[in-house]
Amino acid sequence: MNECNYLENIIKPLVTCPDEVEVKKIIDDRGVLLTLKVNPKDIPTVIGKEGKFAQAIRIILRTYGSRQEALIHFKILLDAPSEHRPMRVA
Repeated sequence: MNECNYLENIIKPLVTCPDEVEVKKIIDDRGVLLTLKVNPKDIPTVIGKEGKFAQAIRIILRTYGSRQEALIHFKILLDAPSEHRPMRVA
């Protein structure tokens, strides 16, 4: 099982739209970068409260990578809002 499938197997059972889960792998001189894209309504689930679930995923991938002798980084892609909202000044 490669890194992409491993990450997909972790994420898909947790989200409401598992068909929209996309994992891309980029290899460079610093190691392997896995980018995760999910439905925007599933982003809070993937990040978790105070980012704890995302941090747990990073730890799991780091452990998986050490067994494969690879340095694995993890990034969640957030869709940029289509409209720029003005900031509220208090």
